[in-house]
Amino acid sequence: MIQYPNIDPEIFRIGPLAIRWYGVMYLLGFAASFFLVRSQIRRKGIQVEKDFVESLFTWLILGLLLGARLGHVLFYGLPFYLQNPFEIIAVWHGGMSFHGGFIGCLVAGILFCRSTKQDFWLISDIVIATAPIGLALGRLGNFINGELYGRITDVPWAMIFPDGGPHPRHPSQLYECFLEGILLFIILWVAKDRLPRSGMVTALFAILYGLFRFLVEFVREPEVSNVFNLLTMGQVLSSIMILCGVFLFWLRRKAAS
Repeated sequence: MIQYPNIDPEIFRIGPLAIRWYGVMYLLGFAASFFLVRSQIRRKGIQVEKDFVESLFTWLILGLLLGARLGHVLFYGLPFYLQNPFEIIAVWHGGMSFHGGFIGCLVAGILFCRSTKQDFWLISDIVIATAPIGLALGRLGNFINGELYGRITDVPWAMIFPDGGPHPRHPSQLYECFLEGILLFIILWVAKDRLPRSGMVTALFAILYGLFRFLVEFVREPEVSNVFNLLTMGQVLSSIMILCGVFLFWLRRKAAS
């Protein structure tokens, strides 16, 4: 067993204002994505307005936050929120869904690209290739918070998390950091200039993220009971994501031929 590092989630506090590692991780992820996207748009010679990237990220962040919250409400706690509707807006109590956030970003991106008359799939591929950076940093934030830990296990690298009871558990946040973050970023970054049609990087992201998340769910403590006593909600949503990604990849490949 490995000792959980027990890092203070707060970097520092000034009165009621606390700066937390989790928030800083997401800010770093957004910043890295922003600068890489702006660099790629310039490198590809895409003609956009001067403040295009700034406006794009404003839309994407809003879509992410709204989609992630609504996704959590619908996928992970609908009976509770139906009985406590005011809790839907209580985001300070936690509760964000990646799959909902992904859908929210897609909708926001489609609307924004339509309003600016840009090729959505082209812009989507550029943005999505950078998304794993934020995912990796976000999972590190989860690890520091001691949340979204794994199931009880006896593997040599298991850890006892502060809120996970007395038993050693999988550090599933670190598994996700590597698979959904580092490895996925490497694959997408290599593939982004090699695939023949726009939209295929977005499809590849959906396939691989869905696959990696599906596998990690076997060792991650589920947030809700298994669906039909078979799969976790994360696996159900990831399966849908994989199927949609495969279908999109086929459509875009067909369009390229």
